[in-house]
Amino acid sequence: MQTRTLSRELALFVLGQCAEREHSSAVEDDLEILLQRALDSLMQHWREVLDHCASDLEKAQQSLLDSELQDGNASGDVASVRNHLRETLTGAEQVLNGLSASLELPRLLALADQKQVREEAMQRIQLVLKSREQIDEQLDGVMEGWRLRRLPRIDRDILRLAVVDLRSMHTPASVACSEAVELANRYSDEQGRRMINGVLRRLQNAIA
Repeated sequence: MQTRTLSRELALFVLGQCAEREHSSAVEDDLEILLQRALDSLMQHWREVLDHCASDLEKAQQSLLDSELQDGNASGDVASVRNHLRETLTGAEQVLNGLSASLELPRLLALADQKQVREEAMQRIQLVLKSREQIDEQLDGVMEGWRLRRLPRIDRDILRLAVVDLRSMHTPASVACSEAVELANRYSDEQGRRMINGVLRRLQNAIA
């Protein structure tokens, strides 16, 4: 499972370095360059995550301080204090989730040079590039009023990789969809996550 997860994540970032109509042969020729760019992109992403976590932690600490000050005030509103505490706990949870995800980077970098991870990443990339039109048509068929091209590039590639998992990599549907959702949680925004969730659910029902 670890190899599959890492190869999919690398494939996602390599696809992001390719033009929308890139051929698999061109990618294969420049694999080393593209893999390095993908790793650089991952490192930059997690640097930004850590910076964001630090900012959220400061906000959570300030919220907790505000709650304590209100709690010490006899005329303070109990409901307001509870609300502050709730917001603080939510903020702390977000910080911990972000930090937990960022700690995956050293593991990814340590394993990225392993032959199996690289080969599986390249296999996924080639499958997407060779069958992109058919994959996009299949996704458009379950978009319900939307077109795939209207989604941000990273959302399109997450969905394309999920289709590859389902059609060509013999990954169980529940696993393929769950890991695609995990990628969306890491790299997409709230609207993108909702869209990807819905598309994957309809795609899974269509395949079943």
